[in-house]
Amino acid sequence: MGGMDEWPIAQRIVVWVIPVVFAITVHEVAHGWVAKLRGDNTASMLGRLTLNPVKHIDWIGTVLVPGILILSFTGFIFGWAKPVPVNDKNLANPRVDMALVAVAGPVANVLMALLWAGIARIGVSVEVESISSPLIYMGIAGVSINLVLALINLIPVPPLDGSRVLACLLPPKWAERFNRIEGLGLIVLLLLLVTDTLSVILGYPLYYLQQFFFTIAGI
Repeated sequence: MGGMDEWPIAQRIVVWVIPVVFAITVHEVAHGWVAKLRGDNTASMLGRLTLNPVKHIDWIGTVLVPGILILSFTGFIFGWAKPVPVNDKNLANPRVDMALVAVAGPVANVLMALLWAGIARIGVSVEVESISSPLIYMGIAGVSINLVLALINLIPVPPLDGSRVLACLLPPKWAERFNRIEGLGLIVLLLLLVTDTLSVILGYPLYYLQQFFFTIAGI
């Protein structure tokens, strides 16, 4: 089996694009689905509970940023979609339910990583290289992007999902103050990315999680 580095650029892009788009899409749908279960139909009424990626595309987060990272071949790829709208006033227990809605995204990504590991395992068992190689490499890409999204979103910096969970654990007054720094949170994330601190923070957990899922895949 030849390495992905030997493939034409177009093929390498395709191998990454499909897992990236679906990782971001499923992440957002999971938020809306759990919100609906907890009493808020906002996402459903706006047609956002669909796996059609077009409904969720953010041209910067879903196209530009992942595209640049794919073409740079850094191996560290992430992105985002248009946030699924959630009206916490419709939730039965807003503080707890918002945390459940938030954690649904990373959980969905972990489950997607498991699915992609299964696809890679199918590729390993296929003896025809023209079929096995795309399945294996797309499976590897799927595992990687979903684990990256899950880990990044668990960082407790607004507006990431981890911040919603932390806000639920804080006393109400502290949570209110914490949520006010959402604008600064974006600056913090940008600094973490530019200074390569983000990859340092995620490096060890990402590596060991990847090894676990790659073992499942038989790679």
